[in-house]
Amino acid sequence: MTIERKFIDNSIIKLKISRYLEKELIRAGFSSVEIQKTPVLTRITVHVLNPGKVIGRGGQTIDRLTETIRTKFQVENPQINVVEVENKMLEPMLVARDIAEKFERGLNARKVLQMALRIIMENGALGAEVIAAGKLAAKGARGRTIKKSIGYIPKAGQVTDLVREAEAVAYPKYGAIGVKVRIVPPGTQFPDRVIKKIEIPKSILNA
Repeated sequence: MTIERKFIDNSIIKLKISRYLEKELIRAGFSSVEIQKTPVLTRITVHVLNPGKVIGRGGQTIDRLTETIRTKFQVENPQINVVEVENKMLEPMLVARDIAEKFERGLNARKVLQMALRIIMENGALGAEVIAAGKLAAKGARGRTIKKSIGYIPKAGQVTDLVREAEAVAYPKYGAIGVKVRIVPPGTQFPDRVIKKIEIPKSILNA
């Protein structure tokens, strides 16, 4: 029971650290975080668009983040590593946030989703799915959901671990809109199938 409790507590702490870093590093283009605990230290790897904003002048920002994680979350010997995102259009968190920003500017939801899909696939993804749910129309309209997908997106089994996924929320004047993005990155190998070149429909290409 003690081991199970410790396992649960560790998972909760990891989730809290992830949310803390996401909030603190949003201006650095936060994409994702990996947390690995070893007998010697806790290695925290953050993926961002702008590593310089994570490190800060003279390392001040990364030192502050490290100290906060050590004291606030009671993590022994945390070590933060910063990795620069190579292609933001293959990072679900960055794509979801970009979609959310466009919704807040009042752009057409269906066209925004189609354009995001096109750019993701043009960057080599083997599959992509974008979902928006909430107040997608003018004031007084009912909430609805729009889902668009291309390529292969597994929905069950261990192969779902190969799919990158993230969510964001937009807050336009008519009400909140949830955005979910799933991406199968280039070069992903599935045990049960081989993914050939994905043809992008004309309706998406013309978005």
